[in-house]
Amino acid sequence: MKKAVFLDRDGTLIELVHYLTDPGDVRLEAGAGESLHTLQQLGYALVVVTNQSVIGRSLLTEAGLEQVHAELHRQLAAFDVRLDGIYQCPLVPKQKDQAVIEHPDRKPGPGMLLRGCRELELEAAASWMIGDSLSDILAGRNAGCKGSILVRTGYGDRVDAAAHGFEHAAKDLAAATRMLIELDENAAG
Repeated sequence: MKKAVFLDRDGTLIELVHYLTDPGDVRLEAGAGESLHTLQQLGYALVVVTNQSVIGRSLLTEAGLEQVHAELHRQLAAFDVRLDGIYQCPLVPKQKDQAVIEHPDRKPGPGMLLRGCRELELEAAASWMIGDSLSDILAGRNAGCKGSILVRTGYGDRVDAAAHGFEHAAKDLAAATRMLIELDENAAG
């Protein structure tokens, strides 16, 4: 079994665009390509897990989402990064509480992460979740990940990490990557 970094997409890996539908609006967060390259070189599988209510709201088709992800792959390829998987949940939330699991696959539910673990032969207990929202962090916890890191990009600057008992928060994906590597080295050493 392999270790992984599960990544939220919007506001973590790419710049936040509310209801992203145009591949031309895909822009990597500063330092994201280099960070993922470093993690990949260290042996982490890279798996995107993303709530995509834009599909459930009929603002984007599955084919349109594939075009958005093709652009993401294209931009990451410039950094010699290949994602091991992308999992999405198209369901529209029925309420606003990000701590409530409405469906196993919709974060904070662990379904996308657990499916990634099964299909890609990953070990959740050796893996990390990085995201910009409470639902991301809780999805990592609910999946049994080693840890979760809240990034302050996207919606992350609105989350009160202390109020929710988060152990780890970082300025951005680059800082989260450095933190994750240090935490794993300290645990191993």
